Amino acid sequence: MRRYLLAIAVILTAATGCDNVSWGGIDVEIVHPQSTPEAAAEEATVPGEAGTPRVAGPVLLAGVREGSRATLTVVGEVQGDAVAAFPDTTSPEDVERLAALTAAGSRWILFSEGVRVGSMTADASGVAQDFCGPRATISGVVELVPPASTAERLLALPAATADREYQPFRALAHVYDQRVASLTLAGEAIPRFGANWPAGSLLEARQDIQAFQMVGTAGTSIAATFMYEDQLAVVPPGPRAYALFVLGVESGDTYREAYAWYREVDTDGKGAPRYFSHLDWDGDGSAEILLDVFGSDRRWFAGLAQRGGQWIRTFQGTCASGSSAGD
Repeated sequence: MRRYLLAIAVILTAATGCDNVSWGGIDVEIVHPQSTPEAAAEEATVPGEAGTPRVAGPVLLAGVREGSRATLTVVGEVQGDAVAAFPDTTSPEDVERLAALTAAGSRWILFSEGVRVGSMTADASGVAQDFCGPRATISGVVELVPPASTAERLLALPAATADREYQPFRALAHVYDQRVASLTLAGEAIPRFGANWPAGSLLEARQDIQAFQMVGTAGTSIAATFMYEDQLAVVPPGPRAYALFVLGVESGDTYREAYAWYREVDTDGKGAPRYFSHLDWDGDGSAEILLDVFGSDRRWFAGLAQRGGQWIRTFQGTCASGSSAGD
């Protein structure tokens, strides 16, 4: 079936709602993933470490559309369900490859909410300075299929390596029961991590919530970020600040915890994760999740994937402590 692409310019508004903090409407079942030495080792593994043979994979980009244009930033090189740092500036091959990928006329396949939604041809390149280490960017006019005309957060893979079929685009707005479920998930996680309870309420501490449905799954998922004495932005944190990210998946008429990430400023440095989008970027039939992570003065990316039935963190940027110098 032929798909028609439109170069679009739209103005979007987002409605926010207040939650009446009640615990009716939906049951929330907390099923904590079992921790195993194997899972811990996988989560600690960083793609491209010394001694690991490197196989060149497609380069993943992420960015936001504003009107008819988008600016996309290099996330890294796809290495299975993880993403490795790219480019290695000491590698002539990497430098040459990056130059070709960011050159005017390079073509990219665009994805949103896990499905192909259009394409973009680069007409400008630049450098994003707010990340841990400068990252290459490209910009261009986006062409989206009409059902995806509201898509704003975009992932991209090179057209030469991303020959995928279009699928129905579906953007979800979170509903009351999901918002309540996110509060329950956080309420169970906070004492488990030994964290301070927010002075106001969990509702006030929740600074982001997203609802989405991964391709090939029957139920929906929710991702939410809770902040204590801090903001979900590149700003200095309070002295006792922490961030809590929770991922919940629908199971029958309940939501169960699939993954939780707690970062305390005193021990880990600031690193506040936020759901950005999801995509099966390695084409193995299982979607991965890309996170934005906000530090004190820089930001970076991190990724989640399922291994052995558990969601784990498969990579995190080099500025994991929240310092502009990186680790």
